[in-house]
Amino acid sequence: MLDIAEDLSRWFEEGRDFAVATVVAVSGSAPRGPGAALAVSGDGTAIGSVSGGCVEGAVYDLCVQALQDGRTVRERFGYDDEDAFAVGLTCGGVIEVLVTPVRADAPVFRAGVAAAVRGEPAALARVARGPVELLGRALLVHPDGSCEGGLDGAPELDRTAAAEAHAMLDTGRTGTVEIAEDGSRCPGGVTLFVESRMPPPRMIVFGAVDFATALVRAGKFLGYHVTVCDARPVFATRVRFPEADELVVDWPHRYLRRTATDGRTVLCVLTHDVKFDVPLLETALRLPVAFVGAMGSRRTHEDRDRRLREVGLSSRELSRLRSPIGLDLGARTPEETALSIAAEIVAAHRGGTGAPLTGSGTPIHHEAKGREAGGTHSRTAA
Repeated sequence: MLDIAEDLSRWFEEGRDFAVATVVAVSGSAPRGPGAALAVSGDGTAIGSVSGGCVEGAVYDLCVQALQDGRTVRERFGYDDEDAFAVGLTCGGVIEVLVTPVRADAPVFRAGVAAAVRGEPAALARVARGPVELLGRALLVHPDGSCEGGLDGAPELDRTAAAEAHAMLDTGRTGTVEIAEDGSRCPGGVTLFVESRMPPPRMIVFGAVDFATALVRAGKFLGYHVTVCDARPVFATRVRFPEADELVVDWPHRYLRRTATDGRTVLCVLTHDVKFDVPLLETALRLPVAFVGAMGSRRTHEDRDRRLREVGLSSRELSRLRSPIGLDLGARTPEETALSIAAEIVAAHRGGTGAPLTGSGTPIHHEAKGREAGGTHSRTAA
């Protein structure tokens, strides 16, 4: 529902009750993804869309019904080969829609919409599947970990839901997560739909080498917006890096000085060339970013460390450098190396040790430092 926040904000200000239908799951081909929403006010005005037209009429009726009876429902729409004219998606996919009545004085929804309008990061977690009495309950999570609202379940349920929503907010993701009714992280019992309003964190890979190709894929898998930067136009090409969000041909240190970074940004230096590495790392290690790592042998690291001290970096600044980059997995191929780098990035972000869990006695889940198909339609009601 946060994708139509500006319109909903006006409805809140006008004191309108409304019902909002949100796509919470998609399988196969579908016109719109999770988070797409359609809302209907008490006077019948509709805003937004969940399917680009295929099932809007049926979803509109569900919203009207939710306004009348105050019940949250979950509905599935798909394509029925036996009756192509039934209500469903002609594209052949399946969407699941959560329809929730919202009063004009609902504090959690109002706060979530207001944060989205102001452009402030926030994650709105709602119970999309679970016990009837919990369906549609909402919790708003802010980047600092503070929360508004609650799911009205077991005492640990809110805490776990907030932690999972915060983890998804970290990477700007919207989607579902399953937890148990008692608040444990075992899948099943309760499905949360989390809408995040935060741009994904950046991963900037310097050096358009073979290892970078695999690292780009790993970065995308982890939810990063990935940029590849290299001063050599013959290597920094879309053919070599089809999955990168951005390709930049520029001297690495010059690009880093002019591009936007923040406390979630990850910098991976794979250039293997002193004329690139030293000015780049001199800049990188003085920025308030989350992670700075550089590839190279032990000998390369020692030479690099000496050169960086010569240009004036302090021991404290140099202590931030993860070099050689990656965890010791015995990696050999570019894909294995990318996995080792990605593992170190996750461990650094989540406070993990990188040690095997077997026999370690360390927590499996660390606290956040600051995540069906078939039929034409069916309903779960609360």
